[in-house]
Amino acid sequence: MGFWNAVLDGAFIALQAITGLIGGYQMILSVFGLYYRKKDIQFKPRKRFAVLVAAHNEAQVICPLLDNLKRMRYPSHLYDIYVIADNCTDNTAEIARASGVKVAERCNEEERGKGFAIRWMLERLYESDQSYDAVVMFDADNLVATNFLQVMNDRLMAGKKVIQGYLDIKNPYDSWVTISMAISYWYTNRMWQLARYNLGLSCALGGTGLCIDMGLLQRLGWEATGLTEDVEFGAKCVSVGVYPVWAHDARVYDEKPISLRASMRQRLRWMQGHFNCAQQYMIPLLKASIVERSLGKLDAAIYLFQPMRFLILFFTGFMLLFQLGAPVAWTMNIATELLPTWFWVMVNLFILFQMPLAMIMDRIPWRAYLGLPLFPFFMFTWFPVTSIALFTRHNRVWKHTVHTRAIHLDDMRLR
Repeated sequence: MGFWNAVLDGAFIALQAITGLIGGYQMILSVFGLYYRKKDIQFKPRKRFAVLVAAHNEAQVICPLLDNLKRMRYPSHLYDIYVIADNCTDNTAEIARASGVKVAERCNEEERGKGFAIRWMLERLYESDQSYDAVVMFDADNLVATNFLQVMNDRLMAGKKVIQGYLDIKNPYDSWVTISMAISYWYTNRMWQLARYNLGLSCALGGTGLCIDMGLLQRLGWEATGLTEDVEFGAKCVSVGVYPVWAHDARVYDEKPISLRASMRQRLRWMQGHFNCAQQYMIPLLKASIVERSLGKLDAAIYLFQPMRFLILFFTGFMLLFQLGAPVAWTMNIATELLPTWFWVMVNLFILFQMPLAMIMDRIPWRAYLGLPLFPFFMFTWFPVTSIALFTRHNRVWKHTVHTRAIHLDDMRLR
């Protein structure tokens, strides 16, 4: 019995140490998200963009985005819109052509998914007679702030190579699931992405609202064909010393699933892809961070270790409940209290307090605060999602998320 107590003791000490370091690390870094000063546009429009819209059976939602993109506050001769009609069985391509944009139809039942569609489209751009300075990527269900290309032009002119726009939700009030997802996005945008931008660290790519320098794309290639092409390409960028930067003033609105089942299916795909990327890039980034003494690469490796945003909430909450609810364990010497209970209370309260604080600072409408009481229940659903993803991480079968809300940008402004 003494041997197994020692094993349990050692495992629990290790769990406390790792979790405590992650929690404390994020606490310190998130403080830098409290500061934000909007940047004025410094450069005139100069960069020419290829705007790619990946679409698979998106006839119900693609029109508002195309109308939106044609109304950007940017010279029309400096950007072209390409819709990638990927394995579509509806009239997505016909609707896009009627909107006056360029359409490329792709049929490949073996290589399914957004990553493959983007690689296919990029190859055609390289072979065309068109010359672009950068590529911008959106999903067909998105809406985009009309200053988006202005901001991207400004960042590119300043020498940045990979830029991620602010990720918002276009349907936050559809259900308790969508408002919970929106709260997690608002928190991440401010306390994760902006904080790292202020510190000169790499932001995490979000799969849409992404701008990439064309020269960098041609140099690195686009091999991000997994379930989370954004995480994969972001890790590759950091590994070669290119840190994606955050654009807090360039918003993209994404549609989120209304039902819990659909949301969990989407998040399962994200986590499966995340685990695959971690397996490929985490150890090399960790080694490089030690050799090069690079905090940026260490931060990227920690992000890939697990979806840190969720680990922080899961395990710090677990530690608090364990230490409050199982005092007998300490008296029987079954487990050792490495970090005191007040530490876990402080970390949990700090994180929970930051969520409404991030919403206040980003001027989120008051109606959204009504979703805060249900948010912990939503976070709990990440437990089964992450656990299943761990054991099914080798799955690379892409599953389409159905989008149905044809919301226009003017509706977002009224909201």
